[in-house]
Amino acid sequence: MPNTILIIDDEKAILKVMEMNLQREEYVVFTADNGKDGLRILQEKDIDVILLDHQMPDINGIELLKIIKNRYKDLPVIMITAYGTIEMAVDAMKLGAFHYLTKPINYDEMFILIKNAVEQKKLLNRVEMLTQEVRKFYGLENIITNNQRMKDILEMIPGVADTEATILIMGETGTGKELIARAIHYNSKRAKGPFVKVNCTALSETILESELFGHEKGAFTGAYKMRKGRFETADGGSIFLDEMGDIPISMQLKLLRVLQEMEFERVGGSETIKVDVRVITATNRDLEDAVKKNSFREDLYYRINIIPIKIPPLRERKDDIPLLVNHFIEKFNRKNKKNIKEPSAELMSMLMEYDWPGNIRELENAIERIVILEKGELLTARYFTEIGKKMTGAESELKDEKRLLLTLEEKYKNEPDMLKRIAEELKVNPSTLYRKRKRYGLL
Repeated sequence: MPNTILIIDDEKAILKVMEMNLQREEYVVFTADNGKDGLRILQEKDIDVILLDHQMPDINGIELLKIIKNRYKDLPVIMITAYGTIEMAVDAMKLGAFHYLTKPINYDEMFILIKNAVEQKKLLNRVEMLTQEVRKFYGLENIITNNQRMKDILEMIPGVADTEATILIMGETGTGKELIARAIHYNSKRAKGPFVKVNCTALSETILESELFGHEKGAFTGAYKMRKGRFETADGGSIFLDEMGDIPISMQLKLLRVLQEMEFERVGGSETIKVDVRVITATNRDLEDAVKKNSFREDLYYRINIIPIKIPPLRERKDDIPLLVNHFIEKFNRKNKKNIKEPSAELMSMLMEYDWPGNIRELENAIERIVILEKGELLTARYFTEIGKKMTGAESELKDEKRLLLTLEEKYKNEPDMLKRIAEELKVNPSTLYRKRKRYGLL
């Protein structure tokens, strides 16, 4: 499909010559000899590039550029001037003009500029399309849950996504902290910007500093060229600092400064670099306890804990297991070209009883394995190997625990503070005892 060009110029002779030259290059050309008509055509037609004269009778070209960029942010505009003043060119570029041409027009130069502008627009459209696809993939409606605590978290996300506040996501490994972080980013005004993840626990202190802030050539052995850090890469978007609690104490002060000032120097450099980044952090550690033990800075903890989100482990949201199991069956059916309909009652009972120390990630891996191995259309327990053994052992422990609880309830049944006495004997807190009694149907 040919690209469309809109020329806005008050000199009709120039309009005609430009139109003829562009039509020879197989562009579809629209023309307007004043700003008002130009804006009307923009409303009616799908334009790829605008050629805009600087001097207009009804409205100044710079003022018209402001209007166009305000309404059509990604539409490339090439300014045309008979004067070729540097000041005009600088003003136009600052306002978002793609480039500028001077009269008399060099048509070879104009064709090159238009070609480049069209390519830029295609690229921006592609980025927009991919952003929309990713945003749809990480949409809140795609986070599967039937659990009220998780629903409360999802209801909170739209309200915090468009703020600039630092977020701390807490939860055990495998609970979906990164999924929540991405949902926050892709539901925010930064969705078109990058989402950069850094796993802080997988890097040594020296490498982590270079990874976060970059380094200059020659800063250390092996630094053969300058390298941007993750904060620079995330400029205009969000950075996700996963396992924040594992950052060495000596690095925490440097990170605190970046979070407060949004500026830093690369390793081995002296230039101060400023960035515009939304910071989302996550940890599976108890940071309050780490602060008490002096392994995590108190000021950094308060700086990242502006908006805390605590994700419950899967054992505390077992009402989600059936939903997740069916979701993973569908996912791995597609991946492995299977046609498994549903899990057996025996398998679902095992899945519901198990405590899933690896949380959703462990459940997903388990379902993938048995979907691959299963021969029929019913997902059975026959292919549970390692996880099945764990469950067998877990079931035995659960039976012993239930038997112990029944024994203790019989022992203290005539005492008014029965539950307190049982909790003391088991050395657990009342909330833990409540969950155990609920699990075994003793409430």
